[in-house]
Amino acid sequence: MAGTPLARAEHFVWLTARVLEQRRFAYHFLGGDADAVEAALTPYANEDGGYGHALEPDVRGPVSQPLHTAHALRVLDSIGRCGGLRVERVCRYLTGVSTHDGALPAIHPSVRGYPVAPFVPVVDDPPSDLLATGPVVGLLHRNQVWHAWLFRATDFCWAAIDAIGEDRPTHPYEVQAAVAFLDGVPDRARAEAAADRLGRVVRERRLAVLEPERAGDYPLAPGYAPGEYHYPHDYARVPDSLARRWFTDEEMARSLDHLAAEQAEDGGWPVNWRQWAPGTALESRPIVTIEALRTLRAHGRAIG
Repeated sequence: MAGTPLARAEHFVWLTARVLEQRRFAYHFLGGDADAVEAALTPYANEDGGYGHALEPDVRGPVSQPLHTAHALRVLDSIGRCGGLRVERVCRYLTGVSTHDGALPAIHPSVRGYPVAPFVPVVDDPPSDLLATGPVVGLLHRNQVWHAWLFRATDFCWAAIDAIGEDRPTHPYEVQAAVAFLDGVPDRARAEAAADRLGRVVRERRLAVLEPERAGDYPLAPGYAPGEYHYPHDYARVPDSLARRWFTDEEMARSLDHLAAEQAEDGGWPVNWRQWAPGTALESRPIVTIEALRTLRAHGRAIG
């Protein structure tokens, strides 16, 4: 397919995407309206203040879930609408589904009985999870949202990140969640110190592929799909992220070259995690495509 990366991606989005991703693409790249994005997000909202209805494609069913709600907050943040009554209702939902230590589980057991990806375990008393909590807390802090739920959840994130060290295992998605928290939390001095230490862990444990042509030489985290590697751009989505300091200019350039080269013949970017149902992969690819374009543009790459 001929054309710029953006033109090819636009064709892919109109061909395959849900209405929400169509509206998001139009907002980010075609001068579309934020109201249209917000309107497309609304059908995923539930009366409890959370979000459901497979907003995050790998978790199906109508019930509200922390992962869906985090996804909704990222969408609202990306259009400058992360505030007001809607976010107040979200915080009430987060309070209601929090664990005993005030943080979020990855999956709330209310989803039992609905289809869920086999790599997402559903248990009756799920533990707190940095993967679910960190991005939400960091995003709310960055948007200067103040709610009682944030206090204990913030403490949990600090403790979880401080525990990542020589003896505690971690994996790329958890590191990404930690970065999302550290990029938004108000205590910048502590965030910078924690990010410096986390960056050393990432490099020492080879959690970022620094030589894309030799990706197979890098370790895969337990449970990850073949090829489910993470690159510098996966940690530093924007240039002012604390994770950007972990990588040299040359390493970041190779990473962005690799990201650009991953655009498929149909104009979309691939899903590299385990695919378990045809519909979930189809719904996920436009999301991945939009984020790839946003990452390339944020780092100054021409997309068309």
